[in-house]
Amino acid sequence: MDQENFNNEERKKIESHFSNSDRSVFVIITPHQVDRGALMSRYSRTDKTMRRIFIDEFLPNPNRGLEFYNRVLLEYGDESVAELGTAQCALEWISNISAQKIEDHRIGLSFLEKSSRYVAFDKKINGVYKYFRDEKIMSSVYADKYIQSCDLAFETYSKNILPMRQYLKEKIPIDNLTFYDSGTKTDNLFSHLKNSIDIDSAKKIYNSSIKAKALDILRNLLPSSTLTNLAITGNGRAFEYLLFNMNSSELGEIKKLGDLLYKELEKYIEPFIKRSKDKHSISYYNYLDNTEKSISRILDKDLYQKYKVSDNDLLVNTSNNIKSFIDVKLLYHVPNIEAEIKLVASILHEYGRGLLMSLLLDLVTTFSGEKRHEIIRAYSHFRENRRHRPGRAFEVIDYSFELVTNYGMFRDLHRHRLLTMSRQLLSTKYGFDIPEEINELGIEKDYNDCMYHSGDTYKLISSTMPAEAQYAVNFAYRYPYFIKMNLREACHMIELRTTPQGHPDYRNACQKMYSLIKQVNPVISEGIKFVDMNSYDLERFKSEKNIVLKKSKINISDN
Repeated sequence: MDQENFNNEERKKIESHFSNSDRSVFVIITPHQVDRGALMSRYSRTDKTMRRIFIDEFLPNPNRGLEFYNRVLLEYGDESVAELGTAQCALEWISNISAQKIEDHRIGLSFLEKSSRYVAFDKKINGVYKYFRDEKIMSSVYADKYIQSCDLAFETYSKNILPMRQYLKEKIPIDNLTFYDSGTKTDNLFSHLKNSIDIDSAKKIYNSSIKAKALDILRNLLPSSTLTNLAITGNGRAFEYLLFNMNSSELGEIKKLGDLLYKELEKYIEPFIKRSKDKHSISYYNYLDNTEKSISRILDKDLYQKYKVSDNDLLVNTSNNIKSFIDVKLLYHVPNIEAEIKLVASILHEYGRGLLMSLLLDLVTTFSGEKRHEIIRAYSHFRENRRHRPGRAFEVIDYSFELVTNYGMFRDLHRHRLLTMSRQLLSTKYGFDIPEEINELGIEKDYNDCMYHSGDTYKLISSTMPAEAQYAVNFAYRYPYFIKMNLREACHMIELRTTPQGHPDYRNACQKMYSLIKQVNPVISEGIKFVDMNSYDLERFKSEKNIVLKKSKINISDN
């Protein structure tokens, strides 16, 4: 079918708004997000092509996009059109507490956060360390205690970066490692390298890996008040929901960030987020507040008092401060035969034609175990790497896990979107982890003193300000949370988070998840083909080698 033709004058008018004017596939590049979204929404309600709509309706009226959204969103409440406009923004100098609370909102938003693995947090600005000073805490009797606690954490962290790097170099000497040798086109021991470029590359790989390992270990010392930078990209509807929740937060920092974020976003996507500041925002706050009060009354009456449950009862063998405590419990799973039947029926439905799921479920119950296993194995047989994601049939099987890990590790798993995660306020009730390298370096006393000081500070502040007390808690402190996810997401998480370059803590947790799944669904678990159950001394080493090799092939320098 012939596509629409534009005359020379029309082509000139739209050349800065669309990537082409003579093909049926094009990119919308008009500068205003509101116009982009309005164009897409208007597109669905007319027989005209998009570029013709733009010429006829948008070029004559610069406010067409804004007027369209005001009418559709405010008069008709068509919320889905708010997903057609996007924005990219940055929130800088925010606490880790706020960053994680913002990152709770995963649907429709994508985040990138300043890394604690690659960036050291030892530098001061204007003579002070980079951590958040909450107004309520700083105007309270706890201010001095809080400053002392955070300063001690940063001082202990900062003064041990170089000693830790030196210790790791002694523990894992460069001469014991192999690097790419351009002469032999294979990996060789460092001492056997002859080419100066190879030697320089090897040193860069080694030093980067050592630095990442040192920061991985020492990040346990950082308090949750540590300032970070957060980049967000997302659609208008997701930003509106985020702003609703930020406005309703009990933390002043998050409320203030919500106000600042709104002021910046309204310059570009105002129609999408307008309701986050009107009567709907007040209604949403009341809804959350009333729900919390109602459930809290039930907890007080029917759990804490009736069953005499106290904080001490909840510690469950986690209060001892040991090398590393990563507890993973499988709380719910589909019984094995039932899971196999559901999975096989879903596989056959995915590839079948004219077959009802109800029919397939009945049919598969007549299959032998051998036949079920043949189908399950065939479904993932041709996966050659973890990027070959299993099909959607894996989504019909669910697992629920309870984890108790250090808070630093929680932040890594928190980044996954396609799961349900439930968590509570951060505390010091469950003890803290002590990496073995802390003992080996001989700084266990300094490390423990820092943790005990933070623990005392938390207890003092939490007696009157439980939400604000979270700022004093170090990444090493253990944190319980709940995860529910389907088999497809479990496969993605486990295979990604057990790769050699991963942090040893989340590698350990995901290895335990895999083992638990394997226990209850042995054949189904075979679909998780690329889990790495090994342990590594220098986690980033292989990854850094690959990065340097790729750069050399396309002539990219490190500068």
